[in-house]
Amino acid sequence: MYNETASIPLLAQTLSELAVRLQPDYELECILVDDGSRDGTTDVAKTHFSSFPRCRVLTHKRNRGPGAAVRTGFAEATGDVICTIDSDCTFDPLKIPMMLKQLDDQQVDIITASPYHPAGGVENVPSWRLLLSRGASFLYRRLCACKLYTYTSFMRVHRRSVIETVTFENDGFAGFTEMLLRAGLQGYKVGECPMVLKSRALGTSKMKVVYTIRTHVALMARALWWRMTSPRVASAALAKRATNNT
Repeated sequence: MYNETASIPLLAQTLSELAVRLQPDYELECILVDDGSRDGTTDVAKTHFSSFPRCRVLTHKRNRGPGAAVRTGFAEATGDVICTIDSDCTFDPLKIPMMLKQLDDQQVDIITASPYHPAGGVENVPSWRLLLSRGASFLYRRLCACKLYTYTSFMRVHRRSVIETVTFENDGFAGFTEMLLRAGLQGYKVGECPMVLKSRALGTSKMKVVYTIRTHVALMARALWWRMTSPRVASAALAKRATNNT
């Protein structure tokens, strides 16, 4: 959360309903990370989530970025399955039970919300954000060995083994993509859940557009290098060379 006082009431109401829908199979634990807000977000969150039996509000002294906030949340989460969501509910948190079912049905380690999947969609999303996100996913799909429709989604479901073994460095929005790519390189399986991405109902976007573009471009270069130097790719290249020389 970063300056999200306007969206917190909706978030609390939605997650309260989610907790009911998850029973009896899951118990909901909420880790709310205030990433250096200056509008009283922490106080508003504590008020609206005061009735939640398992909820903690963590605070960064300064704004460090969504990637850093997620790392803070991962360090405090205790569940066997860890979900990440935007506090603005642009992806519907009530779809999490469907994602959990896919996690088990597909026997994968990560399920990511996918608006660019053929069965997904977008509604009233600003054109600049759509161009950035869809364009980045288009390029990642061509650069990376892990073939997905969407690489930039914040809403994901992870098995605990993933967050315990996969690290990522970027503190911004590109951190979510970096984590996904590193997980694929480490052999974790990723599935996609078709999802509708909607425009914010409350508040304004906090994305730093120029910084986000720059970090994604840098990550794409690294992703190409990882693919070229991974053991599997190197072995395939050597095999092809041997065949050509025969």
